[in-house]
Amino acid sequence: MSVLVVVPARYASSRYPGKPLATLTGATGETKSLVQRSWEAAASVSGVDRVVVATDDDRIETAARAFGAEVVMTSPACANGTERCAEALANLGGGYDLVVNLQGDAPLTPPWFVEDLVEGLREDEAAQVATPVLRCDGTALAGFLEDRRHGRVGGTTAVFTPDRHALYFSKEVIPYTGQTYAADAETPVFHHVGVYAYRPEALARYRSLRTGPLEGLEGLEQLRFLESGIPILCVEVDARGRQFWELNNPQDAPRLERMMAEMGMP
Repeated sequence: MSVLVVVPARYASSRYPGKPLATLTGATGETKSLVQRSWEAAASVSGVDRVVVATDDDRIETAARAFGAEVVMTSPACANGTERCAEALANLGGGYDLVVNLQGDAPLTPPWFVEDLVEGLREDEAAQVATPVLRCDGTALAGFLEDRRHGRVGGTTAVFTPDRHALYFSKEVIPYTGQTYAADAETPVFHHVGVYAYRPEALARYRSLRTGPLEGLEGLEQLRFLESGIPILCVEVDARGRQFWELNNPQDAPRLERMMAEMGMP
């Protein structure tokens, strides 16, 4: 199966304007932009035919071309990364069996997360979209709850059926659990990792769908698929000792840099 990876990057983020050009310093002291680190994460995935950065901003285009990325310019009207991926695929003329959206704020995404998504869609022909979920341990769950107590939107959580088809995604911590968990204990809460693999027909259809009330309330683009009856496969992934977090807010940068230092990421 031919695979295109798109790194959507927009400058005009409501929560964090200019986020793709924010910098992160790695374990060796090297500083790189968020979009470069995300592009490098995409380029490390095996079995991929092409990696592009999709943006509507000249500043991001210039920065991406400077570090060697191929850039596809898209419309400022794209409301989210999925719409931007759909337009990027159309602008490239199609021709791929799967399109992966590795968002430009997820530079710590391990390559096997994407590889597992591709394998998941190979095995589940009914699924039109696949996305990774990572079971939280007690420490991760405590971090989610701490963010919410302080009014911060941290990561997204997911609930799904026994056959791994998504029921719902939320910026709240779901499902509710009143239990206390040891730091390394498994919990029933799954962190949704903001990476997607789409079949081209699902991606093309997304552009014609209206934003539903749940997507509007949560601000989660994947809910448009669920509200329109398009199944999403949740692929449980193994972090293999790697730490993972997205850059959702400016306050997340020190957290990511600390994780990179602990993992020895340059």
